[in-house]
Amino acid sequence: MKKTVISSINATLDQAICLLETIDIHSYNETSVGPYHSSIGSHIRHTLDFFDCIIRGLDTNTIDLTSRQRDEVLAVDPTAALQCIRSVQHTLKSYIDTNTDYLLHVTDDMGCGKITVNYTLESILAHANSHALHHYAIIGYIMHSLGISYEISGFGYNPTTPVTKRTGI
Repeated sequence: MKKTVISSINATLDQAICLLETIDIHSYNETSVGPYHSSIGSHIRHTLDFFDCIIRGLDTNTIDLTSRQRDEVLAVDPTAALQCIRSVQHTLKSYIDTNTDYLLHVTDDMGCGKITVNYTLESILAHANSHALHHYAIIGYIMHSLGISYEISGFGYNPTTPVTKRTGI
C-alpha cells in the first residue's frame, strides 16, 4: 500500500512540475486575485511546507504541521520550487522500503488550539496528497481569474471526479 500512496503523491507532484515548467515568473507571483490575494507561488510553497513537516518529523516520530518553515524563496522562485518538489519526490521514494509499522504523533491546530493525534505514515501522506489537490484547485481558480490557460491533465481535481466533469486547466 505504501508504494501506491507514494506513487500517487509523486504523480500529484508531477502536475506541479508541469505547471512550474510552463508558467512565467510574473504569473507565479501575481497577487491581484481576490478575495485572498495569494499567489500561485504561495500555494505551491504552502503545499511543500506540509510535506516538509512530515519529512522533518519522521525521525523523531513527531510531525508538527503548525511548525512550517514557510520558505519564501519557494513562493517567489519557481526554479527553487521545482528543485524542492524533486527533492520531496526522491525522499518519498526512499520510504517505500522503510518499516513504518508504528503510529506517528501528528500535531495540528484545527481552530481550538494544538492537538496531537495518531496517524500511520500512509494516512498522513494521503492527507498531504489531498491537501495538495485542494491547493491545486485554488491555483486553478487563480489561473482562470488571470486568464492563464494550460493543459495539465487532472490538475486541481480529485481523482474520483468523473472525467466528464473536469473542465478548466
